[in-house]
Amino acid sequence: MPEPSKLRDSTQIVLPREAIRGLEAQLDDEFTVTIFDENDDYCRIIGSPVEIKRASKFLARQGVSMR
Repeated sequence: MPEPSKLRDSTQIVLPREAIRGLEAQLDDEFTVTIFDENDDYCRIIGSPVEIKRASKFLARQGVSMR
């Protein structure tokens, strides 16, 4: 059985809200993900492992740090 933390890491990205400002529409159009506002400072991008991997690569190409 997969470890919950590994599954969670492969199905979501948590970033400062400011990091994706201006990229939300592109993320929504190009990937099957949901962008959820965690609070005023952070957002959570949720999707299948395949979509999260693709979205991560897209964000990295846009200069967003995935620390």
